[in-house]
Amino acid sequence: MSPGEPPFSAPPPWRIVHFDAIDSTSDEARRRALAGDPGRLWIVAGEQSAGRGRRGRTWISPKGNLYASALLMEPCPPAIAAQLGFVAGVAIARAAEDIGAEARLKWPNDLVSRGVKCAGLLVEGVSLPRNRLACIVGLGVNCESAPSGAGYPTARLKDGSGRPADRGSLFQRLAIRFDETLAQWEAGAAFETIRALWLERSGALGEPIRIENARGRREGTFGGLDPDGRLLFRGKSGIEVVDAADLWILPASDGSPVAATSASRAREGRT
Repeated sequence: MSPGEPPFSAPPPWRIVHFDAIDSTSDEARRRALAGDPGRLWIVAGEQSAGRGRRGRTWISPKGNLYASALLMEPCPPAIAAQLGFVAGVAIARAAEDIGAEARLKWPNDLVSRGVKCAGLLVEGVSLPRNRLACIVGLGVNCESAPSGAGYPTARLKDGSGRPADRGSLFQRLAIRFDETLAQWEAGAAFETIRALWLERSGALGEPIRIENARGRREGTFGGLDPDGRLLFRGKSGIEVVDAADLWILPASDGSPVAATSASRAREGRT
């Protein structure tokens, strides 16, 4: 389908291409990267027919929600490209704050509201000729609807008045905040700044969590992030640095909702 006129705006030099419907905003970003697009491009769609989640899982993408992918050309050394997940997390959290939403971050790449997932993201790399790397940051935000049957609680992101977040207003704030947060990151030279901003918005710092990886399923508390963004898991044997795991935020003692989504560092999320 040919792109329509984008209803949104982004700070220069960013460009926007808008589709009423598409297979996947990140797939379109990949196609454009391979075709020689210079980057600093947002792909936005009204709905997707082949959205992806973690580990290739289907991401249901009905009309009314926000689906967007940012294409960046050689934004940093390849070894630290996963940090873009934290950059994008801080940016979407800031954008949510700008519209008055009550939302926090869940390691490493989910936005949660009152403990329940309302947005996810996925960072992917594309190898290009001459050893160049393109990075695609895809985001999906539940605005008008939240998927059911996902295996974990989901919710719509609501603005400060309690109404569902307007996807156009949210995207405009996201475009500005992503540009700002990228600049703060300094291509990875200032990841400590991003790490601190992420932790300020953490929805589980010091809270009980469950993780599951090759070592099995264990419960403990969320101890923060190490300097590389890895999970600091405080269990029975003390602090453990976890690079990848499925993670669940456990119910608080007061019975408040949980975010039972799974995660595996910054390369997993959605597009």
